[in-house]
Amino acid sequence: MNIKQFSKLPLFSALALAIGLTACGQDTNKAPTPSVAEKATEPTKPNLVIFYVDDLGYGDLSSYGATAVSTPNVDRLANNGIKFTDAHSSAATCTPSRYSLLTGEYAFRKKAAVLKGDAAMIISPEQPTLPKMLAKQGYTSAVVGKWHLGLGDGKQAINWNEAVKPGPLEIGFDYSFLLPATGDRVPTVYLENHHVINLDKADPLSVSYEKKIGDRPTGYENPELERQAADHQHNKTLINGIGRIGWMAGGKSAEWVDEDFYKVFTDKANNFIAQNKDKPFFLFFPFHDIHVPRLPHPMFQGKTEMGPRGDAIVQMDWITGQVVDQLEKQGVLDNTIIIFTSDNGPVLDDGYADQAVELLGDHKPAGIYRGGKYSAFEAGTRVPTILHYPAKVKPGVSDELMSQIDVYASMASLLGIELANDEAIDSHNQADAWLDSKAKGRDELIEEAYTLALRSGEWKYIEPANKTLAWVENEKKIEHGVSKIAQLYNIKKDPSETTNVASQHPDLVAKLDKRLQALKILKTRQ
Repeated sequence: MNIKQFSKLPLFSALALAIGLTACGQDTNKAPTPSVAEKATEPTKPNLVIFYVDDLGYGDLSSYGATAVSTPNVDRLANNGIKFTDAHSSAATCTPSRYSLLTGEYAFRKKAAVLKGDAAMIISPEQPTLPKMLAKQGYTSAVVGKWHLGLGDGKQAINWNEAVKPGPLEIGFDYSFLLPATGDRVPTVYLENHHVINLDKADPLSVSYEKKIGDRPTGYENPELERQAADHQHNKTLINGIGRIGWMAGGKSAEWVDEDFYKVFTDKANNFIAQNKDKPFFLFFPFHDIHVPRLPHPMFQGKTEMGPRGDAIVQMDWITGQVVDQLEKQGVLDNTIIIFTSDNGPVLDDGYADQAVELLGDHKPAGIYRGGKYSAFEAGTRVPTILHYPAKVKPGVSDELMSQIDVYASMASLLGIELANDEAIDSHNQADAWLDSKAKGRDELIEEAYTLALRSGEWKYIEPANKTLAWVENEKKIEHGVSKIAQLYNIKKDPSETTNVASQHPDLVAKLDKRLQALKILKTRQ
């Protein structure tokens, strides 16, 4: 192939071919050391950084229409990259959406649900994952932040005082620094690789989700000690003045301080970037912000009039800016694919009295969309999504249907990696659409909540389900979108899903239901 022919290839195909040409037919163990001239012509594999914000809604960024909060660092990514208006997490809750992102598989296939803090890891060490796939092309991978995919094999209770595994290192990551579950669940300690840090052997750590252990005060026994009043789920062991889900004994020296998250996680991410700047890397950065409990550092408190939730958005934006600045400082920003997105839609009252509802004002966390976290309506999974890649991507806005689940297959395509038939079976190669705002995206995708919905063209079908979800509407004040009857919405004409037209289109409902049932039983890549 000559240079003229090569230049006419689509962007992704050309880059993938360039990366693959040097590897074809070579015994890499015997390959000679390239000369300086040869090195200069070698294609550079792009780094991948995924900013995975927690509970950030479609309308929570100033680049997506928010006026009550300013997010200049994220906006800069949007202004210099592609801003997607119809991009989705695969599920409306956190554990399932994380599972799908890292495996390329819908979480309902694993019956994945929001996990307890001591649950077993739901991604098995034998399973293909995004970091394992990237390792085939020499990538070093790290996860820094909120994990919530479980730890251990479930055969016995986790012993937090010894090596905790399997964990991220067993599914392809080379480094991990985690909140083991979430900020509102015990254990409230950091886990670096396999070990809890700063743990005193004389004060062993133990956790229970069944009954009280230890002598720490609890929110239900000592409500006067709570910095934020909490519902019954969140009012167990008090750490840093905040009730948590579950009980914890020992491990006093290892406890985190919530207000320090902004610095601790940023520093760990930036250290990883500095140490790996000379080779391709993948950084998965799942934020704790803006999940409850919302306890931004004092430097961010009062930056909005929306209280801790608004201030946590400002903190999240600052963290994003710090990591992007580090990429630039280390000279790798232009060659780094940054995907900024959220694990699911927004929620205001998620267990703690932090005035998120009372101080909301005119702010619309979900924008024009109906529902939120937990919901089968659009706001459950339609989340802000930005791709920034200065070396190859022109700024623009894409209204195409996109899904986080496709990151897996799209990166594989970019790197010339052929996926097995039973690997990442729900992930589609959408490389062109990720890198070009004018390229076509998906024709269909599944939105997962407490039922399943199918987006197909201009239509959205929500499968009927006989479930009682009064707690979502009564406690979270969110429309859950689950009904005993079929629902059909024309998303193009009625993006806010105000009018169910299923009764007017019975043939279309039957067609979409048949397609959804077929996708449910999919066993191999299409």
